Amino acid sequence: MSKQFVIEAIMLAIYGELMVPSQPVEYLIPASTIYELDEFIQSPEPIMPYSADDQYVRRIMKEMSQFFADPFNRKRMEKGLIAPWSKVPFSFPNGVTLTVVKVEDNAMWGEIFDPVETQLLLTAMKFEAPLLTDQPDYQDRILEYIVPVQFYDVDDFDFALEQGISLNDLREP
Repeated sequence: MSKQFVIEAIMLAIYGELMVPSQPVEYLIPASTIYELDEFIQSPEPIMPYSADDQYVRRIMKEMSQFFADPFNRKRMEKGLIAPWSKVPFSFPNGVTLTVVKVEDNAMWGEIFDPVETQLLLTAMKFEAPLLTDQPDYQDRILEYIVPVQFYDVDDFDFALEQGISLNDLREP
């Protein structure tokens, strides 16, 4: 049985090691984060602090975008992502499954979280799967507004995958 994590597509491009986990893993990815890959690729703003790293991440993002734009994959997503919470899985080597999820932003938190952050939170809540992020300010807001999701910093991915903390442990007093 693979462990599930909610993540945005760009994080998989930045943290390539997530695609070679020590055990099977399923990443739940809101579809909107796949569509924003092209925006990041075209943006003049640096994604990474060093030019060589930035070029490498942009190349990986472009490959990801091309994968999902492939006519077969695009058609699978168009047909499979019709209703809210519908999912389309894509299996990869090393026991990785990328499951694209159609999430509707319901503006539940107003302007506290942007639409992508809201979609990530809603996905984590719906599937009771932990969220992976590398953004301390996002993590702080999740805690400050007591959003009922479990999250891990990307740096703690190995711990989350190998051992983690179960939802039952979090719920017990």
